[in-house]
Amino acid sequence: MTATLIGIARKARSRAPMETLDGVSVSLDFGVDGDYRGKLRKRQITVLTEEDWQAACGEIDRMDLPWTTRRANLLVRGVKLPQTPGTRIRIGELVLEITGETDPCNRMEAAAPGLEKALTPDWRGGVTCRAIEPGAIRVGDTVIVD
Repeated sequence: MTATLIGIARKARSRAPMETLDGVSVSLDFGVDGDYRGKLRKRQITVLTEEDWQAACGEIDRMDLPWTTRRANLLVRGVKLPQTPGTRIRIGELVLEITGETDPCNRMEAAAPGLEKALTPDWRGGVTCRAIEPGAIRVGDTVIVD
C-alpha cells in the first residue's frame, strides 16, 4: 500500500480554528504557509497518521471526531511514523525531518474526555518536524519515510 497525504490544515494564530486546504507551500523559514507555528524550528510542522487517530478515537468511542481536532498540519495514511528524531519524510517535493513527538495536551481532553490519554501511547499523537527541503504539497501526494 502506498502511503498518501490525505489532509492539510493550518491555524492563523494560537487557538484559532483549523483551516483545511487541498494544497499549500511549505518553506524552510515559515513551515506551512499561513500557519502561525511555522516559525518554531523544532515544532514547525506536525504530522499525524490516520491509523493512529482512528485508534485513539476508537479507544474513547468517538469515531465522529474530525482529524483537525488534533490540530496537526498534515494527515497521512498507510505509513507508521518512526519514533526516531532525524528520520526524513518526503511528501511530494517537500522533505521534513522528525524532531520529536507531538505530545498531547489538555486541549485534547477539553475536546473529548479521554482523548489526551488515548493519544499518549506509542507516539500516537504524531510527530513534530522541521522542513529541510521546501516544496508545494497537495492532498494525494505520495509519502515516503527515508
